[in-house]
Amino acid sequence: MYTKILDLICIAVLCTILSLGLWPFHAPNNDVAWLGGRNGLDLGKYATVIASGARKVASSDRNEPSGSIEIWLQPGRVPDGGTLVSFFTSGDHVRFSLHQSETDLRLRAATPSDQNRTRMANLYAEDVFRQKEPRFITVTAGTSGTAIYIDGVLARRAPRLRLPPNPFTGRMVLGDSPGQPDSWTGQLLGFAIYDRELTPPQLSKHYETWTHVGRPEIHSDEGNVALYFFDEHAGNVVRDHANSGVDLSIPKRYVVVDQIFLEPFWKEFSMSRSYWGAALKNIVGFIPLGFCFCARLVVARRVKRAALTSVLLGALVSLTIEVLQAYLPTRDSGMTDIITNTLGTWVGVLCFRSEVTQTLLATLGHWNDATIGGAPRD
Repeated sequence: MYTKILDLICIAVLCTILSLGLWPFHAPNNDVAWLGGRNGLDLGKYATVIASGARKVASSDRNEPSGSIEIWLQPGRVPDGGTLVSFFTSGDHVRFSLHQSETDLRLRAATPSDQNRTRMANLYAEDVFRQKEPRFITVTAGTSGTAIYIDGVLARRAPRLRLPPNPFTGRMVLGDSPGQPDSWTGQLLGFAIYDRELTPPQLSKHYETWTHVGRPEIHSDEGNVALYFFDEHAGNVVRDHANSGVDLSIPKRYVVVDQIFLEPFWKEFSMSRSYWGAALKNIVGFIPLGFCFCARLVVARRVKRAALTSVLLGALVSLTIEVLQAYLPTRDSGMTDIITNTLGTWVGVLCFRSEVTQTLLATLGHWNDATIGGAPRD
């Protein structure tokens, strides 16, 4: 009788873990809608807008270490998180990206290192998203470093943060990130790219004209190479008014461009609260699997090393989930989860083998003397 009960519990635990790890089991609809009564797009829980191709640079500007972007938006939730815009190339997933990080704006960019390699640098502007109100964000990069302007006013300058040549090139994603899902919720009202560093008077003028008139007053000498008003109000294409030939596409189904398969843990690692929170959830979530399956294997007495077998089973279940998640755009596929899930299974095994658990089982009369203590200790 107790064997059948353990079988049912093990099946229930396994099904629950698989459901939590793989739900939803399909690619949901792309949650992007046109705003009514004004230009713009409304982005929901699973939303992405993808450039039709990579933006190429004229040969005369190929080595220019300067550029600017402007993005006019309104957050949907405060505090919240998600990627506002990403520029990436094949094989180097992100060259430059902007994120909402709780109430802060985070800039993440690849910068040249002394060893002719690139490293990722971060720059924060605090309390940009403290309220649910429109924000006009400008990022300028040049020989004098990198600067962030909010509503035409300087918010953060980093003279030592030098971006690589043509930082805002490659393929672009708005409202999400390539490689792994990181959807942002809110409204996109306008976006522009320039091949040179804008001056404070220029970007201030753009902020005033765009937010009051609905489009920026751009002069021919400012190097505008991409301009999106989101004024189509229907369809799945956002036209580039700078005529670069790179329009934006709104896929019918939510998709992650170049989704990563089993991202290495050293690339996933972060000191952020969300990273450690997810790691803790993964550990706690697999404790029942380690506890229940170890108990079932001990009762069966067909496995000499029940504890080790349970841990290996937890690792196998986690690996299966991560492999399948690589085909689900709403989930992350990474090795960190395998490590934390396996650790959770081991903690579950330790909980079963603890003296408290064994004493309780013996007291209830469900375990005989030969069973107490688990099988021979591994």
